[in-house]
Amino acid sequence: MASGRKRKVKNQNFFDYTLLFVVIFLILFGLVMIYSTSSYEAASDFDGDSTYYLRKQLFATILGVFVLAATTFIDYHFWERFAVPGLLVAFVLVILVLTPLGITANGARRWIGIGPLSLQPAEVVKIEIILFCATLINKMNKKWISTIKGVATILAVPVIFALMLWQITDNLSSAIIVAGIAVVMLFVADSDYLKYIVMFLLVIAAAAIIIYVATHADGGSFRMTRIKTWLDPESDPSDTGFQTLQALYAIGSGGIFGKGLGASMQKLGFLPEAQNDMIFSIICEELGLFGALAVILLFVLLIWRCMVIANNAQDLFGAMLVVGVMAHFAIQVILNIAVVTNTMPNTGISLPFISYGGTSEMFLMAEIGLVLNVSRQIRFRDTM
Repeated sequence: MASGRKRKVKNQNFFDYTLLFVVIFLILFGLVMIYSTSSYEAASDFDGDSTYYLRKQLFATILGVFVLAATTFIDYHFWERFAVPGLLVAFVLVILVLTPLGITANGARRWIGIGPLSLQPAEVVKIEIILFCATLINKMNKKWISTIKGVATILAVPVIFALMLWQITDNLSSAIIVAGIAVVMLFVADSDYLKYIVMFLLVIAAAAIIIYVATHADGGSFRMTRIKTWLDPESDPSDTGFQTLQALYAIGSGGIFGKGLGASMQKLGFLPEAQNDMIFSIICEELGLFGALAVILLFVLLIWRCMVIANNAQDLFGAMLVVGVMAHFAIQVILNIAVVTNTMPNTGISLPFISYGGTSEMFLMAEIGLVLNVSRQIRFRDTM
């Protein structure tokens, strides 16, 4: 018998708690691994202060929480107005690397510093390229995107910034990520452009190869040495192949379940800068294949949640923002693991939320905040 009560239908906003919890776990796990990986080196280099790297990363993480909260609760459409001004800011920041504000560390000049604070312009460029491409694709007519002129227009700015990062900061890995983000966003926006982008990238690649060969004709350049080391790391085990071999030793010695958290041998002065680009090898050594697969699955879950949010976004701009963030994480994780396992030449790239690096941590959290804000504006009907 019918109750006579009317069924109310109301709209509810969605919030992706799964994505939030995955990110929180990765951040906390990253702090644990940074301390485990860096405590010996920190104690040796900073007068017994084994928490030096952990404290710096924790400070950046706390700042990142406020950044994440801000981008989560500020309407993502608000940031659309900063697409072009943000490009100018990013351009100036990259140029500042060449000024006395530039900081050189580990043989690379990739940071700018003001007092005790430092910033890596490449991280600003990544999030700005996501914002710029999302804005441009949103304003373009779909048919125009599929033309060679439309493709060239969208890719021109990312390619310019990629070349700047490569030539000015000598940061090839970030250059690859910036170009990759733009390519993925274009492909998702309209796969019909593919034939044009292939032609465009072939021209750019040919020009880059010609420039590279012309400026490194002797064959003894730093990058040529890295390629030779990748092909045969044992050819120079005490110098160019040292880091790669030590990382592989760490991975191989971890077995299925690892030696136990904190029990790594390679971090005891054998693997240089283990808390940075090579932290995944220490995860493999201490937590084994099981721990490594768990980390990879967490990143797969993060990327999958981004796909779900992008598919259900309220508008094209929101969808493109999420696609850009998804592309950034996917490319960076794949490149980092490929480098650590010697699947590709060493390019110096961090593992998101886990490797040491305050600037990267804060901007990655800002990107996740944008994704969560897009998810907050997804509506679904709840029948009562």
